[in-house]
Amino acid sequence: MKTIRVVAAVIREGDRIFATARGYGEYKGWWEFPGGKIEEGESPEEALVREIREELTVRIGVGELIGRIEYDYPEFHLSMDCFWAEIRSGKPELKEAEAARWLAADQLDEVKWLPADLTLIDPIRRALCGE
Repeated sequence: MKTIRVVAAVIREGDRIFATARGYGEYKGWWEFPGGKIEEGESPEEALVREIREELTVRIGVGELIGRIEYDYPEFHLSMDCFWAEIRSGKPELKEAEAARWLAADQLDEVKWLPADLTLIDPIRRALCGE
């Protein structure tokens, strides 16, 4: 099975995080943390800064690694490094996603998460609640 290495940003602003709904493909309309593929020669952090600039037109600061998610989709294995991030400049403009929301801890279950991203929800909820 093919492995795809990607990065994702859990962009935090106070007690809320930023999520986007996919605008294409089999999982169109499902929610995820923005990010994308790591290109040859890039560190995960460099890839994340580039991907967020391309997808949302903002500049971010990359924080602590939350964890690496390993998830088997039917067509491929996903290896996703997930980092805390914050917007340093700009306002998010959606270039690929069909929708976006800022979600507080008590709103995290209001959207349909992609399966791999869903595994992050409990740790993120705990962090947003100060646990």
